[in-house]
Amino acid sequence: MAQQTFTLYKLISRLPRGKSIFSLLYSRKAPYFATVRPKVREVRENYAELSIANRKAVHNHIGTLHAIAVCNGLEAAMGLLAEATCPSEQRWLPRGLQVEYLAKSTTDLLCIAETDPADWAAAPGDVDIRVKAVRTDGVVAVRGVIPVYVSMKPTKD
Repeated sequence: MAQQTFTLYKLISRLPRGKSIFSLLYSRKAPYFATVRPKVREVRENYAELSIANRKAVHNHIGTLHAIAVCNGLEAAMGLLAEATCPSEQRWLPRGLQVEYLAKSTTDLLCIAETDPADWAAAPGDVDIRVKAVRTDGVVAVRGVIPVYVSMKPTKD
């Protein structure tokens, strides 16, 4: 499974409206991402970014983006990075989500996931994927780490 998503992204994103089409397909693959309507902007090894809109359907009681909606955006970005970076003979699985809420999410957000090549050198094992959600004014609203466990794919007998 690893890298199939990345391969699809590379093929589709070249088409007119390709990133929009890919974003819809990605949301269908993991339906809970559809709640935040991620717009995939860039995917490459060790990096992924997407935007989520500040819209009423994902607001909390104070009229800002709900914390869990932001986490859905961050997890979507993390998954794209992992698919683009995890070696094809390995697989990944999130172990948790550790985030800090630094500022109100009052605008659309750019959700970014990043690693360094050295982070994957220890795999199989744990890889910490750094994530952040940035407001349109450049303020980091949320930052954190999504630890993933990387293991070898089972061999087929």
